[in-house]
Amino acid sequence: MAKVYDRLQAALAAVRQQTDFQPRVGLVLGSGLGNFADTSMKVVAEVSYRDIPGFPVSTAPGHKGRYVFGYVGETPVVCMQGRVHYYEGYSMEDVVLPERLMALMGADTIFLTNAAGGINPGFKAGDLMLLTDQISFFVPSPLRGENESGLGNRFPDMSEIYDKDLRELALAKARAIGIDLKQGVYCQTKGPNYESPAEIRFLKTIGADAVGMSTACEAIAVNHMKRRIIGISCISNLAAGISPTPLTEEEVLEAGKAVAEKFTALVTAIIEAL
Repeated sequence: MAKVYDRLQAALAAVRQQTDFQPRVGLVLGSGLGNFADTSMKVVAEVSYRDIPGFPVSTAPGHKGRYVFGYVGETPVVCMQGRVHYYEGYSMEDVVLPERLMALMGADTIFLTNAAGGINPGFKAGDLMLLTDQISFFVPSPLRGENESGLGNRFPDMSEIYDKDLRELALAKARAIGIDLKQGVYCQTKGPNYESPAEIRFLKTIGADAVGMSTACEAIAVNHMKRRIIGISCISNLAAGISPTPLTEEEVLEAGKAVAEKFTALVTAIIEAL
């Protein structure tokens, strides 16, 4: 297996053969939220993951598996329509490769979004949660193994994963457009199964407000590269033991559609201000 940095350089060269677009922001769209690129960007180019040699391909429902390049307002953005999950069988190196590549394309701010199960009793389906911190030790670190010094230091600090200034900007924009933006700690688990009620009680005890199957490992990789990070979860359902009904994949996708207008307004306002 080629070293990560060499893989990234080869992937970057493949993208540059198709577009020389220089993004300032990299946006990852979570489950049910993929239409943002189609409805809210002035698109100038698209690159399928399948057209990048050796690149992982999204298999999760609702994840198209491509980069979309364009503008949100005047801000140049590269958007991931579809991420890669650890539960799909990929190595953690593959899982975070798309986010690392966006950073090498030129994005100095990475905007992570996801669909998550609500643990905090004050949350309800359809809420948006600004990530203030995360719990990631249930999945392998993407930094495991030989350090890639071309990407970052061996032991990166994690004191402020989600940039404080970006969080304050998000809260201000949410207030301005009348969105009740929640705040909380996100926990990533391996998946693809949902958590049991006992596991949810445990996660609540250790401080998690929401749980999902992505994002935290991506934040570790991006933080390693010293890019600014902002994260927002769409609370698509209440977690097991809290929800009165069994959890389903369809519920997650439908919740994304239901919250799309609110999500689009907030993400657009934040990116336009960057």
